Amino acid sequence: MPLFPHAVSRLRTERLARAVKPFGMRGGPAERCPGCRVMASHCFCNLRPNVSTQAGVCLLMADIEPLKPSNTGWLIADVVSDTFAFSWARTWVDPRLLTLLADPQWQPYVVFPGEFVTPERVVNALLPETATPEQTPKRPLFVLLDATWAEAGKMFRKSPYLNSFPVLSLHPEQVSNYRLRRSSRSDHFCTSEVGALCLELAGEHHAAEVLATYLDVFTHHYLQAKNQQRLDLDDAAHLRLRDLSAQRQSGALRATL
Repeated sequence: MPLFPHAVSRLRTERLARAVKPFGMRGGPAERCPGCRVMASHCFCNLRPNVSTQAGVCLLMADIEPLKPSNTGWLIADVVSDTFAFSWARTWVDPRLLTLLADPQWQPYVVFPGEFVTPERVVNALLPETATPEQTPKRPLFVLLDATWAEAGKMFRKSPYLNSFPVLSLHPEQVSNYRLRRSSRSDHFCTSEVGALCLELAGEHHAAEVLATYLDVFTHHYLQAKNQQRLDLDDAAHLRLRDLSAQRQSGALRATL
C-alpha cells in the first residue's frame, strides 16, 4: 500500500484548514481517493512508486495548487523521497523553507527560463563539485515554482530569498505531452515533466523515467475517470511502470547480496 501523507498532501491539508469556504473541484462532487486524488473507482494508489535519490525537490506552490486534483507536483512527492512543499505568498515566507534553503547538505537551483534572468545567474548544468575529500558533496535541490506561467513569473520576481541561488534553465528537445490542461506553447511543461528533466540532468536516470511514466499512468486514470470509461491496466504506460518497478527491486536485491 502507498505511504502518505507526503509533503504535498500535508500542504493540501494545511491549505484546506485555512480555507474560508469549501474548495470546489472540477468534475463535480464524485468521491475522490485522498491518496491519489482521482475518483475512487479509478484509484491508482497501489501503483505508486517511491525512489531514493541523491537529488531533492522543493515545490514552491501557488495558493490553490495543492488543492487541484490535476496538480502534478503531487506526483513528484509520490516518487521522490526527498520532496518538500511550501505555500508561496508575496508578503510572507515559511520559515521552514528558509531553513531548508540554508541547510548545508543542499545546493539549491531555482528552475526558471534563463531568458528572463540576468545572464550571470543562469546555469544549464549542475555546478561542479567543490567539496574536499573530507567534506560530503552537496546534494542538488531543485526549486520548482508550481503555478500557472503568469503566477510563476510573479513568484520568481517577488521572492528575494531565492536571489542568491543559481537559476537552472532547461532546454529540452522534446515537447510537452501533458494533456490535463491547454497551452498555446508546446515548450510549457507541467511540474512533473520539469521534475523529470531535472532528475535526468542530475544523473538520476531511473528516477526520471519512473516519474515520466508515472505521469502517463496518472493521466490515463484521471481522464478515464473524468470520461467515465474503463481503465486499461495493460497499456504501454502501466507495463513500463511495472517493468521499472521490477528493475528497482532487482537492483535493491543485488545491492544486499
